[in-house]
Amino acid sequence: MLEGNQAASFQERQKGHLPGELEMQWEDVSNGRAAGHFVVQKKHMAPNGFLHAASVIALVDSACGYACVASLPEGASGFTTIEIKTNYLGSAKEGETVACAARLVHGGRMTQVWDAEAVNQTTGKPMALFRCTQMVLYPR
Repeated sequence: MLEGNQAASFQERQKGHLPGELEMQWEDVSNGRAAGHFVVQKKHMAPNGFLHAASVIALVDSACGYACVASLPEGASGFTTIEIKTNYLGSAKEGETVACAARLVHGGRMTQVWDAEAVNQTTGKPMALFRCTQMVLYPR
């Protein structure tokens, strides 16, 4: 388990990877929680002109994954996602901000369950409800 807010560390680590390419910004990555956002740009859009669902998934899944790392039990070496579920409620346009908050629902020795909500911060309207289950990994 990592101590304190690790947002700056995760911000640096994501460079050159999908969350970095999508310009996700992190305010908090701590034991049991994470919060971040991105400003919608053309790269976040589907060819049909709407926000691509995968952009929202990338944000909420990254928040849960980063917070999972910050919340691993003693002796764990990492995690892998074993299930995700998303309900979409709304969208966002170019120039608007999509924000999310993730929280730990279950933090066991072998699994963690995370909930996250994506919100269109510009309009204040909810966009997506997300839940994932992570399997905690240990060295062999």
